[in-house]
Amino acid sequence: MYQYTDFDRQFVHARAAQYRDQLERNLAGKLGDDEFRPLRLQNGWYIQRHAPMARIAVPYGELASRQLRTLARIARDFDRGYAHFTTRQNCQFNWIPLAKSADVMDALAAVDMHGIQTSGNCIRNITSDALAGIAPDEIVDPRPYCEILRQWSTLHPEFAFLPRKFKIAVSGAREDRAATAWHDIGLHLVKNAAGEVGFRVLVGGGMGRTPVIGALASEFVPWQQILLFIEAIVRVYNRYGRRDNLYKARIKILVKAEGQKFFDAVAEEFAHILRDDVDGAAHTIPRSELERVKASFVLPEGIAAAVSPSAPPGETAPAFRRWLERNVHAHKLPGYRAVTLSLKRAGQAPGDVTAEQMEAAADIADRFSLGELRVTHDQNLLLPWVREAELAEVWKAAKTASFASPNIGLFTDMIACPGGDFCALANARSIPIAAEITERFADLDELYDIGDIDLHISGCINSCGHHHSGHIGILGVDKDGKEWYQVSLGGSDGSTLSGPAVPGKVIGPSFAADEVADAVEAVIETYKAQRAANERFIDTVRRVGIEPFKGPANAVRRSTAQAA
Repeated sequence: MYQYTDFDRQFVHARAAQYRDQLERNLAGKLGDDEFRPLRLQNGWYIQRHAPMARIAVPYGELASRQLRTLARIARDFDRGYAHFTTRQNCQFNWIPLAKSADVMDALAAVDMHGIQTSGNCIRNITSDALAGIAPDEIVDPRPYCEILRQWSTLHPEFAFLPRKFKIAVSGAREDRAATAWHDIGLHLVKNAAGEVGFRVLVGGGMGRTPVIGALASEFVPWQQILLFIEAIVRVYNRYGRRDNLYKARIKILVKAEGQKFFDAVAEEFAHILRDDVDGAAHTIPRSELERVKASFVLPEGIAAAVSPSAPPGETAPAFRRWLERNVHAHKLPGYRAVTLSLKRAGQAPGDVTAEQMEAAADIADRFSLGELRVTHDQNLLLPWVREAELAEVWKAAKTASFASPNIGLFTDMIACPGGDFCALANARSIPIAAEITERFADLDELYDIGDIDLHISGCINSCGHHHSGHIGILGVDKDGKEWYQVSLGGSDGSTLSGPAVPGKVIGPSFAADEVADAVEAVIETYKAQRAANERFIDTVRRVGIEPFKGPANAVRRSTAQAA
């Protein structure tokens, strides 16, 4: 993972000290709440439904065991003993008093972490594939480019107050495991016919009230010019994006409204930067800078070269074989595997983890993964450097720490936002819906029979649970102060399993909270009845359409039937 330089550390500590001064002046009444609000937001501090919420950056998902232990200490000493990992590879706390927020910033800075630009109308945390640098299908390791983007965008004076938040995702593999088409900018590392590295650039993707798939801005931007091309895109957005309407402020609305005019403006601005900006052309990335950043991504100490492939583990327990099938992934180095620690189990919200569990995960990473972990888009943790010979021991350690659910990619490996239990923006609760579905589909044999399926749950139209891209999506909505839920089918995040990114289609009027699990079960039973041999859920939905699912789902209505 990226190794902080002295400059990086000085920068983060200076930012923490600056924030402490701003907080103290606010608490003393010398800096008004309105003036303090954008300052705390750009350091990751929200005011939520019950208490401040802190969002901690985990750039492109890489996390050291010492950093995870610090997050555990923050959970224990400042929060209520747990944290939440998000779809954008961040970590969130929900109960830290604002008066203690500067102390948390100092604790984070001590281990090269921060909350800079995890909120506010700026370029947010750069996300990527959790298998970056180790995936067998990788074309180019995206992490050095992610780090260059992170350094370039952090406190960029021109882009500190955009019309709305701005999210960038980068993929360097043949399979898109970073949901790039659903981001404001999606970057795919590619090689042209001459073997030169560049980026295929998508722009204008996003969820929310209006789900939009990113449009192609360029088939190939040389890597040396990618910062300038992104700058051109963000400049056009900053100049023409809506600031009069919060719901129409995202770049996706501008791209959709302007069409080719937007792309012409980007091309013109890109040429202007290269031709007319003071030292514009000099802001291309020099080879020396790329090599400097790449040098910080050396293989962890202890991996001098690939180890020889091991014989199959001697453990024969059925639970272990299932875990091997679902939680263990191929690696580009022979003799190694990547292992997912599942954060999806009964009794805890998806993505939630206690202080004790974080410490256990850090211990497992130290023992078996050279002190490194990754936060995944699906709200799990991943060990990137596990020797094949140690898989049985990893499984036993993961089982002891409650991380060994063999459900990765299955129905209960769901994505869910914190919802109305915490978020001030939410219209409905996500956690109880996720819990009821988890309990109802607890039987592993049934889960394996259902097979690969993405279930995504959002508590409001802001779509932090990515419900639009779920094979089954659940969206919480408000009707007369009561919680209701829309159910959609057929969405895709752009992965190989799901096919090209596309939003799901709503199957009918909203369901009451006590009907949602029944409706989902009816959808699953319909799939079982409609599927062809070995056909996955998403393929059945695309083959037969959503009409066969509507009748069975609507038949479970009780509360809504009475209301009608």
